[in-house]
Amino acid sequence: MRLIIATKNQGKLREIKAILKGVKIKVVSLQQLRRQFRIREDGKTFTDNAIKKAMAVSRYYRNDYIAADDSGLEVEYLGGKPGVFSKRYAGRDATDLKNNRKLLHQLKGTKKSRRAAHFRCCVALVKDSKVIKIFEGKISGLISEEMKGANGFGYDPLFYLCRYQKTVAQLPLSHKNKISHRSKSFNKLKKYLKKTGF
Repeated sequence: MRLIIATKNQGKLREIKAILKGVKIKVVSLQQLRRQFRIREDGKTFTDNAIKKAMAVSRYYRNDYIAADDSGLEVEYLGGKPGVFSKRYAGRDATDLKNNRKLLHQLKGTKKSRRAAHFRCCVALVKDSKVIKIFEGKISGLISEEMKGANGFGYDPLFYLCRYQKTVAQLPLSHKNKISHRSKSFNKLKKYLKKTGF
């Protein structure tokens, strides 16, 4: 029995494996499987997308646990956007840089007090095509006026944490793994797995 992390994103996978270190179940990624998956993330919420991804993998790997997450950025001034469209905010072939530049353009001239934002993550744990549990995590901050830091990925260079006076991308990965939205949700998963005997 394994825990399959339903992602091909290597940056995300490194984070998740670091968070789950210590669990007694073998953790593998989609890239380690023979089967190729093309999953359309068209849900209306992060929970919808996480469940959809986990279910798609579980159909072929019924004896394994599948953990899939969907996460993104919600900017209050933009009514919660980019939300579930975080990865493709600047279009279907968007890169992290294009997404960040679009966000900066959308918030150009906006006061600091109106740049509040949240990173939200939802993890779905599925086995044998049944949803076992949903784990959620959230972190709040501000959108910076410029990109700073070389660590992390996605919107990390723009997500400013007042408590640390740094963007998430300026924090060491080890520190990010203690405070991030993904860390909070996957630590809940880790706690559940250990409680279950893994």
